[in-house]
Amino acid sequence: QVQLVESGGGLVQAGGSLRLSCAASGRTFSRDDMFWYRQGPGKEREFVAHIGTNDDRTYTDSVKGRFTISRDVAKNTVYLQMNSLKPEDTAIYYCRARAFDGGNIYWGQGTQVTVSS
Repeated sequence: QVQLVESGGGLVQAGGSLRLSCAASGRTFSRDDMFWYRQGPGKEREFVAHIGTNDDRTYTDSVKGRFTISRDVAKNTVYLQMNSLKPEDTAIYYCRARAFDGGNIYWGQGTQVTVSS
């Protein structure tokens, strides 16, 4: 059974940092496209960051220069380092994988990030 499990969320003051982790099991994700999405209160789920198989990275404009996505192939884990956090970053953060072989999509259950002003 393929699973993505996020962790690392919590409550932090504005200007602080958090590192989210997305641990994958049931499949090796080293060749898959990996994503972070988020859904703020009363908002739709939105794209945050992507890392491709060649370690190419893309970010939504609002997090550029503050967030960094990375992966540890040996640990089958993807990370999202979040610095200079703002109250508007408050959301549930979800990990998503798109399989290179067939395009199946997998989602994690989410981890809550709350940034206080």
